[in-house]
Amino acid sequence: MTESLHTEILVIGWGKAGKTLAGVMGRAGRSVTLVEQSTDMVGGTCINIGCVPTKALVHQADVRREDDDPAAYFRGAVQSRDILIDKLNAANREMLESVDQVRLVVGGRAEFTGPKQVRVTGGSDELDITADAVVLNTGAVPRTIDVPGADGPRVHDSTSIQHVDPFPARLAIVGAGPVALEFASMFAQFGSDVTLLEHGARILRIEDEDVAESVRQALGDQGVRILTQAQTTAIEDAADGVRLRTGVGDVTADAVLVAVGRLPATEGLGLGTAGVEVGQRGEVVVDDLLRTSAEGVWAVGDVNGGPQQTYVSLDDHRIVTSQLNGSGRRSRADRIAVPTTIFLTPPLGRVGLSEHEAREAGKAFHVHVKAVGEIAAMPRPRTLGETHGLIKFVVDADTDEILGAALHTVDAQELVNLVALAMRTGTTAAQLRDGIWTHPSTTEALNEVLVTPGVS
Repeated sequence: MTESLHTEILVIGWGKAGKTLAGVMGRAGRSVTLVEQSTDMVGGTCINIGCVPTKALVHQADVRREDDDPAAYFRGAVQSRDILIDKLNAANREMLESVDQVRLVVGGRAEFTGPKQVRVTGGSDELDITADAVVLNTGAVPRTIDVPGADGPRVHDSTSIQHVDPFPARLAIVGAGPVALEFASMFAQFGSDVTLLEHGARILRIEDEDVAESVRQALGDQGVRILTQAQTTAIEDAADGVRLRTGVGDVTADAVLVAVGRLPATEGLGLGTAGVEVGQRGEVVVDDLLRTSAEGVWAVGDVNGGPQQTYVSLDDHRIVTSQLNGSGRRSRADRIAVPTTIFLTPPLGRVGLSEHEAREAGKAFHVHVKAVGEIAAMPRPRTLGETHGLIKFVVDADTDEILGAALHTVDAQELVNLVALAMRTGTTAAQLRDGIWTHPSTTEALNEVLVTPGVS
């Protein structure tokens, strides 16, 4: 059966930007239709398979006691994860179902049939939709590797590894980016013998060497074995597990996680039919207003090739909403000091320029750096029993403003937001150094680290 409808705004994909935009515009009285092809992805990647469930597992891993049986404990952690995600999934559905002007189409695959014309197919049913505006919000999917055996039954991506069964006493991870490092730290804390395979000379190649070394040491103390220059050439089933052939020898494990990045999810959307240009990595090409090459079509979130962060996707919705129902002045060019966090144990927060980036940019700067275990003014890591890490600031030598920071410490995911705000507002290193902060808190590190004589 084929049905037709016209909507003012069509959103394809239930990610952070799309669902927020749908709610805002629907409550403003605009007719909105949101299409999501998977019933398992109501609410988007973040709450179903990304940020929230993985960080729930990180927390469960961190609080595991040494005498807890790894396999049994992991099963319980997964059950807790699933209960949480079911609640969030239902809450996300209700948030849009309660808006009269929003129509939800779940379980149908969308494909453009012409400019601002989409056919949604689900089983034998079809829905032809025309819209005044279309917002693409289809997210990203795990990148695969082209080696023999990479599609084997014991090879996982970042989604399936969250329900791996049986629990792997030995886990091999191909990749050493943020996702790979988070899972390496997590599964080591759960009790796995983890081997991380990095094809380059070191992990975290975009970070300064001292920051990367701080992370390497923390992972090593958790029991993670890191092999560099380890290019995986084949994955083979073996009697004692699954064997990975690499340039530095063979690695045998019970399960393999391939975590080598994520690619924009544009396959099958018929973007060429709509006149939407796609880049080399499959990303939808957009300008700073997130407009695509097709009039009246925008792309938000991971699909547009920008930073794959939920909070960036949230800001994407602000940019498009401003054009659909506001001044239209918001732009990606407005973004200053966008922070990131890798949720290792302890986490690594990063914002602004690294030392080597500042040098390459020709900046005159000072570096303030101190190992977490040596910061007397910050007792919080000791109270939590986690003193790994390093705190590093790059400070403009002329203005004393913060150019960037790397924060490998407990609570880094919070502290990095304060530093980012300081950078946006022009707050100086001296003002942070002389701030009055609660005790005991991680923020107190600012009182000591920024007193440390800077090295140019």
